[in-house]
Amino acid sequence: MAHSTNPTTIKEVADILRNKGVRLFLILSGFFIANVLVAEFMGVKIFSLERTFGSEPVNWLIFGGKWNFDMTAGVLLWPVVFVMTDIINEYYGKRGVQFLSWLGAALIAYAFFMMYNALQLTPADWWPTSQTSRGVADMHASYNAIFGQGLGIIIGSLSAFILSQILDVTIFHTIKKRTGEQRLWLRSTGSTIFSQLIDTFVVTSIAFYFYPMLVSGNGEPWPVRQLLTVCTGSYIYKFTVAWLMTPVIYGVHKLIESYLGHELAQEMKKRAAE
Repeated sequence: MAHSTNPTTIKEVADILRNKGVRLFLILSGFFIANVLVAEFMGVKIFSLERTFGSEPVNWLIFGGKWNFDMTAGVLLWPVVFVMTDIINEYYGKRGVQFLSWLGAALIAYAFFMMYNALQLTPADWWPTSQTSRGVADMHASYNAIFGQGLGIIIGSLSAFILSQILDVTIFHTIKKRTGEQRLWLRSTGSTIFSQLIDTFVVTSIAFYFYPMLVSGNGEPWPVRQLLTVCTGSYIYKFTVAWLMTPVIYGVHKLIESYLGHELAQEMKKRAAE
């Protein structure tokens, strides 16, 4: 019996990959997804920004409570994620961003599910004490403590990610419709600042206030003052980084325009706007 020929041949795939627009989307998508996943797992570390740079904590009074730049390490990558969102938005439009947002959320959920299964595995007899010479008394307990994030954080993170991405893409295109190709800094930085406001308050509120309050056995909800203090301080940091990254946005756009060529870049931006 003759086999039907699959139209998607190796040559056709190669032709697709020669398309600069397709290759750029694959590169941006890979970088976007990698940053989203890495930010989730590196976020378990809380660091002092001031002490990292050799300074004393600022001890700012916010909502009657002292706040320092003690933040999750994930904040180092989330501004990059939102900048990537705006770049993809510029050249591939709402549908491109929405596709990657849902894909990113699904992969975050998948990663946490697989990590949960890994935490249930029984360690080898010798492994828990294998790193005592390096000051790690129990590798198994350390592994579980680092990667065993609570369900509240997972729910908060996914909810915040989807909401902030939807807000980012909506504000971006609203500003672009009014300003056209001008004021790239306004639509990119403006959409990032508002979307990160939602991201910061939603993930922290769900993880440390609403989830512990609604589900027993997950600790006490944070006091509202502490919640507002942490959220506001974290947002101050994200707000500052968003403005500081404005030159980076222009630099990346310049590289993309150089790679695509002016004619193709304009055509892609026109289609994205439509």
